[in-house]
Amino acid sequence: MEWTVNPLRVAVIGGGPGGLYAAALLKRLDPAREITVWERNAPDDTFGFGVVLSDETLGGIEHADPVVYEAMQSEFVRWDDIDIVRRGVRHTSGGHGFAALGRRRLLDILHNRCRALGVDLRFRTQAPVGLEETYDLVIAADGVNSATRGAHAHVFRPHVTSHHCRYIWLAADFPFDAFRFEIAGTEHGVMQLHGYPYAPDASTVIIEMREEVWGAAGFDEVTPQESTESCAKIFAEALRGRPLRSNNSTWTTFRTVVNDHWSHGNTVLLGDAAHTAHFSIGSGTKLAVEDALALTACLEEQPSLERALAAYEAERKPVVASTQRAARASLEWFENLGLYLDQPPRQFAFNLLTRSRRVTHDNLRLRDPRFTGAVEREFGCPPGTPPMFTPFRLRGLTLRNRVVVSPMDMYSATDGIPGDFHLVHLGARALGGAGLVMTEMVCVSPEGRITPGCTGLYSGRQAEAWKRITNFVHAQSPGTAIGLQLGHSGRKGSTKLMWEGIDEPLSEGNWPVVAPSPIPYRPVNQTPRELGRAQLTDIREQFTGAAWRAARAGFDLLELHCAHGYLLSGFLSPLTNRRTDAYGGSLAKRLRFPLEVFDAVREVWPQERPMTVRISATDWAEGGTTTEDAVEIARAFAAHGADAIDVSTGQVVAEEHPEYGRSYQTPYADRIRHETGVPVIAVGAISSWDDVNSLILAGRTDLCALARPHLYDPHWTLHAAAEQGYDGPGVVWPDPYRAGSRRPQTGRTDAPKPRLSLGT
Repeated sequence: MEWTVNPLRVAVIGGGPGGLYAAALLKRLDPAREITVWERNAPDDTFGFGVVLSDETLGGIEHADPVVYEAMQSEFVRWDDIDIVRRGVRHTSGGHGFAALGRRRLLDILHNRCRALGVDLRFRTQAPVGLEETYDLVIAADGVNSATRGAHAHVFRPHVTSHHCRYIWLAADFPFDAFRFEIAGTEHGVMQLHGYPYAPDASTVIIEMREEVWGAAGFDEVTPQESTESCAKIFAEALRGRPLRSNNSTWTTFRTVVNDHWSHGNTVLLGDAAHTAHFSIGSGTKLAVEDALALTACLEEQPSLERALAAYEAERKPVVASTQRAARASLEWFENLGLYLDQPPRQFAFNLLTRSRRVTHDNLRLRDPRFTGAVEREFGCPPGTPPMFTPFRLRGLTLRNRVVVSPMDMYSATDGIPGDFHLVHLGARALGGAGLVMTEMVCVSPEGRITPGCTGLYSGRQAEAWKRITNFVHAQSPGTAIGLQLGHSGRKGSTKLMWEGIDEPLSEGNWPVVAPSPIPYRPVNQTPRELGRAQLTDIREQFTGAAWRAARAGFDLLELHCAHGYLLSGFLSPLTNRRTDAYGGSLAKRLRFPLEVFDAVREVWPQERPMTVRISATDWAEGGTTTEDAVEIARAFAAHGADAIDVSTGQVVAEEHPEYGRSYQTPYADRIRHETGVPVIAVGAISSWDDVNSLILAGRTDLCALARPHLYDPHWTLHAAAEQGYDGPGVVWPDPYRAGSRRPQTGRTDAPKPRLSLGT
């Protein structure tokens, strides 16, 4: 069915900022529209106190409806600073630029605008069932507990995730002079305050803590008034001894809402009904208002309602997904706040400011060069040196910078022998300036290959071919280290080349595959043979033989591949290891064979050369490896002599959950680093030099491994140096390339064209 492009009868369910603003915009653009808003609460009922909006959102509001913008503009409280207070020490970062107003005042503005335009506002009234049958368009802006979403869950397909902290919205009757984060260490655990002004005489105050701290402090047993009074006592210094007040406030757990689809027939989700983003990045109202702007624009631009709703979803989903990834990173940072309390105070403040990766090292340096410069000096950066170009030592190897070319399977070998392609591929990336260049997973036996095109180190010819490559790297790019990743495919072997069908079994020429347990990767793949004791011994010897050849071939570092569902990873995950002998069951038993292999390899690998381990820190599947498991796995390898843990995620089982934002692997590296003390290499969702600088300076990783950026640009590291105007230690331009060490000026003066304005 195709509905009219210009819906004349519009029903809005929910009288929050998003629903009201959508109603006002639609009525303003076509006064003939009949628009009705149903809100079950009274006009002055609201939860929360202040609303923070970005300049970008305000610009959209100004273009779409100057009347609303002017009314809001006169109410804003503005400030630039963020204060971070921990253990009585305050650090301030400036240049951030916030604008806030009271939520109740925002609703008043939108109520008045809707009434002036002729929108029918129905308060204390539940929306009738069946509105989609009598209205041309139904906008469901009915919040995180959306009844509309629930009624059509089979179409919208929501995913709702609860998190580990409790929080409560309160207010103080005085204005903070900055956005304030305060950390309180109590006998029950760490608690935190988020506070910001929203009026000349009032501030929003959010108190948050982990669920177990909340319970230990007795907040689950006291009245709301007693909770409010206790919070005021805990944060008395921040509140200047003044009380807190509530507005029917209760402790709650944040829930992340994601929907596979945002529309169903002529019904469309907007704001929290469609998506939520943690309050620590202040995006709830912002996203709802931007949804309203986009939906209205799409209705004006598209030839039918069906296409308009599809365009709205296509436009907003990527933006919201990006915000939710940032919100997820911020949420998890605060959930794991206790990990960072031993950091130096300024580094802790920098870590907090850059937690979501929306604020980065580079733009924080622009906003507040004095603060950022102080953090860099305390970290040990020489003047003018970006953090990524500081050296890092692993055992007897000093890496000249913190950039790693991540292992990337090339599937381009013949009989396991790396050829000219590998020489050019790895040689080019070594010339590109990275501190460490890693090979693809090099297999320990013919049966241990993933595909017929995988490289190996199970013969002298292969070792000689690898020596040709290491000799080139050491001769032509002095100071660049080259590392070998060593592994066995396990049940994921005997498959086609990636571009012919990733993980698909060979059409012919298959070899038998082995695994900890006889569980195929997918139904179409082979059922592997369960390894017996004799076969385990053989495989361990295959690893040591390959390691011995790797040392003779001149590799500087060896990494044991225990990730992505390959053989050693298969032992670690409870989803792939169902053994009942000494190598299966508890995590300690599942670790046994990978640790045996590690010990055997470490024995033949030169003592002065470092050895690392790559793990999958989560399987992205129910019942799989947990974060706590990953910490214990890392701790076990470190105890056996691993010099660093290379932290990746997933690819262990084919049935991964479609959890959003899962490419954010750095929080896992972050936690492993802080809970075990072992250096980590962070993998995934790192694409810019600014990301690398931010993560390193925040102390969330020691090294950053990048894959696709190095496929796109072999000289990524050199170009990162040029773009930062840096040409000091840690950067080595090959003499023939030095003429290109200054970033070329493009001379472009064109600017992106603005989106169609909704103003008339």
